[in-house]
Amino acid sequence: MGNKEPRRTHKEYKQELASDSSQIFPEDVALDEDLRINADVDIREAKETFRGLMLNDENLTMELGVKLEIVTPFLGKCRPFVGRCCQKCTPKSWESFFHKHLTSMGFCNAVKITEKNTRYRGWLVRRLCHFLTVCDWNLSAEMPPNLQERLFRTQRVQDVVSPKGSGDAPGTNLSAEQWMKEIQRILCQIQASLSPFLLRFCHWVLLKFLNHMFLRVIVHKGQLEMVRRAGEVENTPMVFLSTHKSQLDGLWLPLLFLSQGVTMPRVAWENKTFTPTYRALLASLGGVFLPQGVGQRWDSDEGALSRAVVASYIEELLLSKQPLLIFLEEVFSGLQQLSPSSRAWLSLVLNAYHTGAIPDIMIVPVGISYEKTPDFIHWGQENPTQTIGLWTTVWTLCRAACRGLGCVRIDLAQPFSLQDFVMNSFFRQSSSKKLLEELLLPEILGKCSSILDYEKVECWPTSSQDVVALTTEEQVLLDNLTIHALSAGTSCSAIMAVQILSALLVHKHQEGVFFSRLMQDFVWITEEILLRNCDVGFSGRVRDVMLHALFLLRDCISLYSLSLGDILVAPKKTEAAIRELSQHSTALLPVFIQEAVGACSINALLVEMLPYLGSPEQLGDVILTQEEIHNKSVLLVQLLPKDFLLRQPCQSVYYYCQEAVDKLVQCGLLVADEVPSDHFLCDTAQKRFTEKLLWKATDDFGDSDSDYGHEAGKCCFKVSQLESCSNLFVFLCSLLGPLLKTLERAIAFLQELDFPQPESLYMEELYQVLMRLAREDGSFECANRTLTATAIRICKELGVFKEVTEEKECILHLSETFIAQENQKKLENFIHQFIY
Repeated sequence: MGNKEPRRTHKEYKQELASDSSQIFPEDVALDEDLRINADVDIREAKETFRGLMLNDENLTMELGVKLEIVTPFLGKCRPFVGRCCQKCTPKSWESFFHKHLTSMGFCNAVKITEKNTRYRGWLVRRLCHFLTVCDWNLSAEMPPNLQERLFRTQRVQDVVSPKGSGDAPGTNLSAEQWMKEIQRILCQIQASLSPFLLRFCHWVLLKFLNHMFLRVIVHKGQLEMVRRAGEVENTPMVFLSTHKSQLDGLWLPLLFLSQGVTMPRVAWENKTFTPTYRALLASLGGVFLPQGVGQRWDSDEGALSRAVVASYIEELLLSKQPLLIFLEEVFSGLQQLSPSSRAWLSLVLNAYHTGAIPDIMIVPVGISYEKTPDFIHWGQENPTQTIGLWTTVWTLCRAACRGLGCVRIDLAQPFSLQDFVMNSFFRQSSSKKLLEELLLPEILGKCSSILDYEKVECWPTSSQDVVALTTEEQVLLDNLTIHALSAGTSCSAIMAVQILSALLVHKHQEGVFFSRLMQDFVWITEEILLRNCDVGFSGRVRDVMLHALFLLRDCISLYSLSLGDILVAPKKTEAAIRELSQHSTALLPVFIQEAVGACSINALLVEMLPYLGSPEQLGDVILTQEEIHNKSVLLVQLLPKDFLLRQPCQSVYYYCQEAVDKLVQCGLLVADEVPSDHFLCDTAQKRFTEKLLWKATDDFGDSDSDYGHEAGKCCFKVSQLESCSNLFVFLCSLLGPLLKTLERAIAFLQELDFPQPESLYMEELYQVLMRLAREDGSFECANRTLTATAIRICKELGVFKEVTEEKECILHLSETFIAQENQKKLENFIHQFIY
């Protein structure tokens, strides 16, 4: 190996990573000699070994693909273009805002500022390029100077301040000047005047932080060009609907858009408790907030003026063509869970469209992918009422800048017209909907054989979403739009190497794995992701990418050098390590969610047959009909929330389950089989189900030579016994394991409490029980507040709890059905059948 090189700083390490991609380890150098890693690995020495990485950079084009040194990747010469809008819901937008040549424009590093980004050249310019570039950026326009008067003259506000209505001050008639002062007070809670100096200074500071925090901030040039063209051609306001991974997203995403020539959007911040100083700073940087009082019931007089002012403000904001950035997800959730705050802001946007104030709005879903989230340590443990201050944010930035977080990638999905979406959504709305309690309880309790040919009515968590009065049809439209945008934003998000590696360690190799085998599994998962038309956020040789991912996960894994010339990689069994690995691994759930539903359904069918077989080895001979797989899949799909499944509004539950089975056949997990007799070894299907299959009624290919034909309901399958398929089956089942286990434990916990219970107290007690069980068996992936809240939500939809509001607090009463422990046990067994 020669003399040991001097240790380098983090800055020097980053510079080497960003250098020419030819600087990689020679192929003939032994892996263990390069690493020299033991259980007590020195972080500084680890930095020496994790050099020469080839990740996405400004020179990467779509033609490069993913270079893997073990096997040729699927479609190895081109990356999939992700984020196409829905052809059913937005047919006019499908072709209008997409051009195939945009896919070949490659990537760029958004925070790499050089002399070329300025209008000047020279030695001094190269040292001041960040400052000069920020000074040249075109900041977003201010709101109209007479905004206060414009809001006062709107019909919505006039209905409140007129003598006929009591407004916010029942029984008093205020003068116009007094009403103007009240409107000004509310307007100050929503926004603040933009400070150009403060904007440029904060963006310059943030740009410095980002260069230390991340190796690269990757964006696709074609996606940026697509959004620019959509804005120029349509000349309509844009609303960016983004996934939410960190509290820092709202700070640096406007900076990203501004640096790439897109108008800086106003950021709709969540309803969290900010310190007054921090809130004032965010408002001066373009943030907007919901004012106090908007969370009251719509039919109450309290807060009526606040609701009228904020609704009129959004209309004025969109009329001035200023973009708006709304985060869809609950931050730190780790799951695809819609935020009540996002529904509040989207209801205001929809109201502006429905009133005719805005003819059309361009919707742009946004996906964010971190290799390591800046504040991931709070995942699943965040207290919703905690105060977020300026110094907390600064400390998070400093901590992330010192540690280094790898790369982050931003993906912009294809823009679509809200007008196009609304017209098609109203046309496609289904009237056959039932509550989950009506759909599943007969099946769970065994009272009768239910026919699940209805769509489930989603019961969203109540919060400050009733900002404006929406009809039932508009509420359904709001639900559909949020799920549609969240699905688009999540599907276009790239999968990072750290996320793949974490998923393998959590769901496949909990006890450890050899590095050589881990590389093979890494290639396998990468190919499976590309097969599903999803993109990955890395490129380069497998070994280099893996070393980079292991370095970023150094706090969660242990590395042991073996005499065999290989390295043992084992995840640590600590709470922090399991939480972090689980958080990273959830990024793969949207990619495999349909196959995971199908695999858990197959597992449930096999569990039913196990008592009737002589040994578990005979499960490989069990024959399953397509009809019974469908039936079991429908039960699971109805049980889980639609936002968790990312089931688009235009997809019926039957089409979703049909796709799940088709994908299991395509990946080889299910193998078609013929049975010589009419008697099946496993035949528990409901016979009416195939009459309701969506694909049978909408098959436009009359001459199709599909294997299913008109006797699709009689198609039979066996579970493949190949080792690769068995590994895939276990991997898919384990992806849904955390939520299903949490739900099962929540049902079992019912026997330990006396009801009624305040919902907040019950959630905290359940969380503490999950933590206690996790310390016993190491299942810390199940012990987080987001999964706890989702489990309680499912229980309420199933009718386990009845909600009663007392003194503005939700009280949970155990329903008469589930007072009996026998019914509790039936529900627990129903959920347990899907757990592998």
